[in-house]
Amino acid sequence: MATVYKAKCHVLNRFVAIKILKDEFTTDSDFIRRFNTEAQAAASLTHPNIVSIYDVGNEDNLYYIVMELIQGKTLKEIINEDGKLSWKWSVNIAIQIASALEVAHKNNIIHRDIKPHNIIITEDGIAKVTDFGIAKAVSNSTITAFGTTIGSVHYFSPEHARGGYTDAKSDLYSLGVVMYEMVTGRVPFDADTPVSVALKQVQEEPIDPITYTKDLPVSVNRIILKAMQKDPNLRYQNATEMLKDLRMALKRPNEDFVVLALKDDDSPTQKIPTIYELDMERNNDRNAPKIGENEQNKKGKLAKIKEFYEKHKFLKVLTILAILAIIFVLVGLITVGIINGSRTEQAYLPEEVVNMDEENPLTGDEAKALLEAAGFTNVQIRNESSDTVEVGYVISIEPNQVNFLYNIDQEIILTVSTGPEIGKLPDQMVGRQQAEVEEELRDLGFENLNITEETSETVEEGIILSVDPAEGEEIAKSTTINIVVSSGSQYETVTVKSVVGETEANARTILSAISSNLVVEVTYEEDYSEDDGVVISQTVDGRSLSGDETVDVRENVTVTLVVNKLPVESTITFNINVASIYAKYNSSSDSDDENASDSEDGSNPKKVDVVFYIEDMTTSTDRESVSTSNTNYTYSYSSSGTKEVKITVGGIQVYRETLDFSAGDQTITISE
Repeated sequence: MATVYKAKCHVLNRFVAIKILKDEFTTDSDFIRRFNTEAQAAASLTHPNIVSIYDVGNEDNLYYIVMELIQGKTLKEIINEDGKLSWKWSVNIAIQIASALEVAHKNNIIHRDIKPHNIIITEDGIAKVTDFGIAKAVSNSTITAFGTTIGSVHYFSPEHARGGYTDAKSDLYSLGVVMYEMVTGRVPFDADTPVSVALKQVQEEPIDPITYTKDLPVSVNRIILKAMQKDPNLRYQNATEMLKDLRMALKRPNEDFVVLALKDDDSPTQKIPTIYELDMERNNDRNAPKIGENEQNKKGKLAKIKEFYEKHKFLKVLTILAILAIIFVLVGLITVGIINGSRTEQAYLPEEVVNMDEENPLTGDEAKALLEAAGFTNVQIRNESSDTVEVGYVISIEPNQVNFLYNIDQEIILTVSTGPEIGKLPDQMVGRQQAEVEEELRDLGFENLNITEETSETVEEGIILSVDPAEGEEIAKSTTINIVVSSGSQYETVTVKSVVGETEANARTILSAISSNLVVEVTYEEDYSEDDGVVISQTVDGRSLSGDETVDVRENVTVTLVVNKLPVESTITFNINVASIYAKYNSSSDSDDENASDSEDGSNPKKVDVVFYIEDMTTSTDRESVSTSNTNYTYSYSSSGTKEVKITVGGIQVYRETLDFSAGDQTITISE
């Protein structure tokens, strides 16, 4: 019907939606008249589930409505995206729509086009019904001319489809169809043409929605069927009745408390006149004497009045009109008197109850006392758990309109907090599978689960490592439960092959190529049967490998290599100046006659024993008799490692040191 623009009101500094009617509607004066009347009536509605109308008007043949701007999606878009909706969510949305209809119907405004396209769901999950009163402006001629509402035929009530009288019960039928589509994902009646759909609305009974949605509670199924009764007298008679059953369905979903009335007899017994009786009446009318026929000769007041009016016929008409006016006024006065005498007393809801907030809370008893003091006689208290409202204080009130007159016997529902709902955590969660514990927690009513993962080298993937709060604790069901789950080892599985026979450097390179996370430990042994510097054995995570063997392990395991390390051998040469040493100690050398020898020149040089003591000698000493005239006696010894060396000349110790025979060849000179 219209093009919708987002606009900004600079007077109140807020964004609004402006609906501008399409050109084809502005040429229909009857429609424009109806549109202005109904839009202005709808603008008087104030309800949290009704899109507010701020202004209605026209300018330069543009007819517009300034409305509240709603951020969200239409219910139709949500159904198209998600298909079937959960029954609880659907019932909550239906309650909000029914609440909007309740207020509208009490203000004598019928929507006549309730459908998912006209219901916007805000980002906070609030249902907003739009185009209140606008649908009524669409006359039959407008529909025929422009086909503007032909898409709504799926949601028409049977009486609407027949072109008959529509009232509040027609809106409730359409709400039943909307509920049907929410819980099943499909409309109850569908066909190739709008006319075929309209015929089905009038003639066919809908298939029970529970047929398509097996888990649909029986109470919700029957609420939908009752709202969609073909006979308006068998439906809910007002939105309040339907609201009562919808709220009960949330409390007792599987109880069969919805009353579906039986159809009345369409052919009640009645008196029908016979043809003979009809003929007799017609004959009697023809043969009956005319008024005044037997009084023509009588003179009196009646004859004079008749004669007067026959002469002044216009006065006769005025007299009849005056009599009728008097009768009309009398009937009106009597009717007003009867209505005033039977009208229920009305009162306003106390503002301190409706507008209470965190700074001005009221207990259930306080709010009830204020309502009863205002005159309300049917105040009901409904208990409900709450994580934000203290025990005993009011959460909400229904209805909740300020400056609206309610009958004092209107049911007023105060929802009072029983505090947070408490539950007990399972006694054993650590060490169990995550999916199993999650399902158990949700079954117990704990929905706020914070799952984090942590690597573990000892616990397999998917097993719970820790929980907070602790197992077995009693906590509010709204509490966030922190669960740490093992994501398994941080290391991958790798294949390690044997490196026996490789040099230490090559072995390290091969293992590093397999994984940089392998821990390589090297020890050394001496094995003269193997080549020096090669790996002679390999152990991976406690398992030995050799030849072409391989093993699959985590990449962080320890690989132990034993490398053959033969000792380095070198030669140390000792140059001993025996003559200089003997000369220093000659006093002791002279007495050694047994070592004396003759020479050709007649001299008599002596000989002394040079003795070498080295730790690993097979014999304890290496002794040699050397002439005291020898100035460069040489002795060489090859070995490895560190050895203690002692040298004596003629029984006198001339050298004692610990030497490293692996440090390379060297020469040591010993003199006085």
